[in-house]
Amino acid sequence: MTPASTTAPTRGYTATKDQLQTRLRRVEGQVRGIQNMVDEDRYCIDVLTQISAIQAALDKVALGLLDDHVRHCVKEATAEGRSDEMTTEMMSAIGRLMRRG
Repeated sequence: MTPASTTAPTRGYTATKDQLQTRLRRVEGQVRGIQNMVDEDRYCIDVLTQISAIQAALDKVALGLLDDHVRHCVKEATAEGRSDEMTTEMMSAIGRLMRRG
């Protein structure tokens, strides 16, 4: 038997992982802030405004991940002759991101 690999695979976002983690921690803090707003019975529109800000922040994270995916994963798959498969997968992911509410 061969031992399991101990190194994680290289992903498209590997180079920007620290920046991605920072953004996600910021979003996490915003969500906690909304929980506090609800606990404090804050005005509905203020809570909705914060939810909108979180959605925008998550959209920015998602677009960054898509950009990294195209520049790394799709580029690599194209070199290997798997561009149709990766394009279908990516378009499916974009479709899921666009469906809301």
